[in-house]
Amino acid sequence: MPAAPQFSPAAGPDEGVARLVDGGKPANAPGTSDALPAPDATAPMLVTGTPKLSWRDRATEAVAGAVAGAVAGDQAPTWSLDLRAIQDGVDEQHSRQVIDLATRVATSLLSTGASAAEVTASVLRIVAVFKLRSVHADVTFTSISVCHYRGAEPPVTTMRTVRARTADYERLARLQQLVNDIEDSPSPDLARARETFDEIASMRRVYRCSFVTVASAAMAMSVCIQLGGTIAEVVLSLFNAVAVDRAQLWVARRRLPAFFAQIIGGMIPTAVAIGLVYAGSQSVPGLAGVSASVVVATGIVVLLAGLSVVGAAQDAIDGYYVTAAARSFEVVVLTLGIVAGILAVLKAGHSLGAPLEVAPYTGLASSLQTQVIASALIAGTFALSSYAGGNTALLCLATGSVGWLVYALATPLNLGPSASSGIAALVVGALAQVLARVAQVPSLALSTAGIVPLLPGLATYSGLFLWATSGPGDYEEAFAALTGAMSIGLALAAGVSLGSYLGRAAQRDAGRIRDRARERSLRRARADARE
Repeated sequence: MPAAPQFSPAAGPDEGVARLVDGGKPANAPGTSDALPAPDATAPMLVTGTPKLSWRDRATEAVAGAVAGAVAGDQAPTWSLDLRAIQDGVDEQHSRQVIDLATRVATSLLSTGASAAEVTASVLRIVAVFKLRSVHADVTFTSISVCHYRGAEPPVTTMRTVRARTADYERLARLQQLVNDIEDSPSPDLARARETFDEIASMRRVYRCSFVTVASAAMAMSVCIQLGGTIAEVVLSLFNAVAVDRAQLWVARRRLPAFFAQIIGGMIPTAVAIGLVYAGSQSVPGLAGVSASVVVATGIVVLLAGLSVVGAAQDAIDGYYVTAAARSFEVVVLTLGIVAGILAVLKAGHSLGAPLEVAPYTGLASSLQTQVIASALIAGTFALSSYAGGNTALLCLATGSVGWLVYALATPLNLGPSASSGIAALVVGALAQVLARVAQVPSLALSTAGIVPLLPGLATYSGLFLWATSGPGDYEEAFAALTGAMSIGLALAAGVSLGSYLGRAAQRDAGRIRDRARERSLRRARADARE
């Protein structure tokens, strides 16, 4: 019994017919594979015409097609959506060696203070030089993971934890120079690069701890001079800074957490301030006119200078929110340590009946030239206390002086301390990027040192003092002072981050590996351009 007839689609788009094939076997379309048998020429075939479309249906289809063509996008998204398998032909052994070098360099960069975006870009630069494609780097505050995806082959993945974090700008500069040398070399040698990294990782610190203490003391003296302090106040600030630095070093050598080191750091200048107030009330010769506010504000600026406020803001703006949150929380915890130390001493002195007074001191050195020179010295000595090399410290003199000069010029415009500080930080951030690229020094060192003279040490102390001495329900003035100090800190962080972005954008060269890598590392921070 013959099989029931079946219909098959038309062979071409213009035929508009269906062919009946005996036995239910569809006919091959023209130009397709010959895997299917051709129909028997003797088999009966029935050809029927399709119904003709009306003019209304044809008009509707035309309008729908025109609308779809006008609305649909004309290209694929510009952000990374291509997940096709990539096979770069690199053998596994070579891949492991390159990934190991990139991961170790990245871990050292993050440990010495580099931003997450810079660490990611350094990884991408190294692997690009050694011809690895489809490499993915994940940077957090405590670990770094790098994966070389090789299509159908097993991926090469490494992870390292960041066990210590300390500001060491000279080591950071040498690591950045190593990455630059790898990229600029006409024939990069992987073995030689690994040897150079081992030398950098095992090098001693550029300065002794005693030299760092001297630099911290010089920074405190410069802050006191900037605030218009007298000779006695400058000398007291020097001894104050030495005591704080050596006490924190003692705590660190006992393997205690940094929180307790900050507590001790906050207690020492506050105790000195209470002693000065008591000495003034007792008419001690030589100490009657000494301002306790200047001395304690100097100590707080020295303590705040070591916090990674700039790094936290930079990571947040660059889109590395996990790392930014961790850095920010570290800043909060260490700042709370300072607060706890100050409040503990103030509360103890208040309960013992010590004469506590804090004058609303807002003075600065009478000469703008003195202020600018003092700001330059603050930035330079801070760089030395963070183990910066000679060239980096000299450039920090420039960023510190320019930052304060911009702040002094913006203050008469009645913009407020927060806005004036933000504008100055923006200029510092942009200048740091330009100088860093020209002189091959870490931009982080230049920008961080440049905003140290602008830190709100006096406002912080005033707010905490009012908090400790106010009664229940009388904290409005204390909140106002602390909010003002916080707003200045946020303005500094935001300004230096925006300035860094502008400085990088002005020097971008899309043809270089370093700029392509930085562009890729900052993709997550882009605004949604509907592309």
